[in-house]
Amino acid sequence: MNFIPNTEKETKEMLKTIGVRGVMDLFRDIDGKIILRKELNLPKGLSEPELRKLMLDMSRKNKLMTSFLGAGSYSHFIPAVVDHVISRSEFYTAYTPYQPEISQGVLQSIFEYQTMICELTGMDVANASMYDGASALAESVVMAKYIKGRDEVLISKSVHPEHREVAETYAKGHHIKIREIALHDGATSAEDLGKMITGNTAAVIVQSPNFFGCIENLEEMGKTTHAKGALFIVNITEPTSLGLLKPPGECGADIVVGEGQSFGNPVNFGGPYLGIIATKTEFVRKIPGRLVGETTDTEGRRGFILTLQAREQHIRREKATSNICTNEALCALAASVHLAMLGKGLKEIAELNLQKAHYAHDRIASLKNGYCEPVFKKPFYNEFVVRCKDAGKANGELLENGMVGGLELGRFYPELKNCLLFCVTEVISKNEIDKLANVLEGLR
Repeated sequence: MNFIPNTEKETKEMLKTIGVRGVMDLFRDIDGKIILRKELNLPKGLSEPELRKLMLDMSRKNKLMTSFLGAGSYSHFIPAVVDHVISRSEFYTAYTPYQPEISQGVLQSIFEYQTMICELTGMDVANASMYDGASALAESVVMAKYIKGRDEVLISKSVHPEHREVAETYAKGHHIKIREIALHDGATSAEDLGKMITGNTAAVIVQSPNFFGCIENLEEMGKTTHAKGALFIVNITEPTSLGLLKPPGECGADIVVGEGQSFGNPVNFGGPYLGIIATKTEFVRKIPGRLVGETTDTEGRRGFILTLQAREQHIRREKATSNICTNEALCALAASVHLAMLGKGLKEIAELNLQKAHYAHDRIASLKNGYCEPVFKKPFYNEFVVRCKDAGKANGELLENGMVGGLELGRFYPELKNCLLFCVTEVISKNEIDKLANVLEGLR
């Protein structure tokens, strides 16, 4: 029987029953120096009308900004229907659907998500999602080792640097050596890849569009990789690009990983995000996370169920190749609803991203003051790199004019000091791009 004390007398009776003199005795294992011994300095409670007014007044202090930040987190228009569907209680309160007889709605939504990811990536099977793009990439490194029985992985320096760091952390625990492939004009050096790959290479990892927005030659690198018997892993952090680009599966990818935040999930101060991982049928038993399969019941009716669940991460953790057991079902549902709403409109969204980014790139390239200039000449999607005389000053001036500028790349790539990574998506207007160019033109 549950007992929740609601009076001082009842609290004392409860403490007496469990054999302690006071509430503080429950915290005696905590260093007394860090225990707060005074009341919190909080205002008195407010009524609902008062609270509404307070929050409205506070919201007026917000300053609306135009953001040109990307680098793995992208601002896209999200139709209202996405929030409407994922706010239904049967979805946002659902836990792992172990019992298919009462979980058909959630199971079907996950199955639809997996199907859409397979269609976008050109792969055979996708799982019920990972934590984020970084964990998906790291899990693919571990997959590659246990599929190929080799302990070396090559990864391009054009892969998102924070994703590479997570992969390095995972690799240490599995005794995998990660080596980085050099860059040439903002893309993976095919020459360096050819020199580095050996018979001990389990996988080669390339991102396209890469961290600089450049589009990689996946087919060429896929052939080089397969010639040595290694797996070709393609990473995607901006999946709207798949509305225009050839699916990685058609370019020779064995595993596709990435970040699905662009679909239905707003940029919320760093999360929650949506990791994507998809692969070929032959590797399905090595893919981490959960899988939903389609089946029929005893009466021949279509149904859905978790499949391949006699897995090490559930029953023999010491033999597991992965310990990821949960999924991002609500985020995956948001992506599914968004993609279903877009349909063939995904191509139009991708074209808008492409066209607007190229317009911004060309406006900056045409500036006469010599303060900023594009760096790379490779084809790009919705991000591009600009070198400035002083990147910090440029971003500061943009901020003064109501704009969040590009990511300073010097923190990740010392050779790109004073370079900014700008991103333009469909939510940025022509007037905002022109304002960006005008502010940069005024710099001296």
